[in-house]
Amino acid sequence: MIGTFIERLAVLTALIGGAVLAALIAMTCISIAGRASGPFVGTGPVPGDFELIELGTAFVVFAFLPLAHLRGAHAVVDLATSHLPDRLRTGLAAFWDAALTLALALILWRLVLGLEERLDYNDQSYMLRIPLWWAYAACVPPAAIAVLTGALVTWRGLRGTRRTSDAPEAGT
Repeated sequence: MIGTFIERLAVLTALIGGAVLAALIAMTCISIAGRASGPFVGTGPVPGDFELIELGTAFVVFAFLPLAHLRGAHAVVDLATSHLPDRLRTGLAAFWDAALTLALALILWRLVLGLEERLDYNDQSYMLRIPLWWAYAACVPPAAIAVLTGALVTWRGLRGTRRTSDAPEAGT
């Protein structure tokens, strides 16, 4: 039951990340078209487009992490392990899932500390004067979901119940 809830959170987070990515792509296209048309049409580039891309991309990366981990979609280099027995490879996969989960937990912790610092100092972006804590606050929930997803994947790997559709293909 908890696993299903975490899986749904991962999918929802990825969908939100996809919507933000689509918006960033649209804004980039509009900005490029505005630059190309210049003063003739009167549009020009989107003000602060690079700041919006920077802030939005950070969120998108964190939004896709939970589903990527859940589906085993991270890059795998198994030159040294492809010949090992399945049981040993499963144990190694669980070890690396746990290592990634711990790294994500460390990143989450640092994000929260960064959020507190940005709030304390009221840091803002250069052009648009967007409070930087907004970006940190937006990244904390998907980072927390990534940690939960990592814990679920690690737990399933240790129990030997990780779904074969979720696990990386052998030899890839």
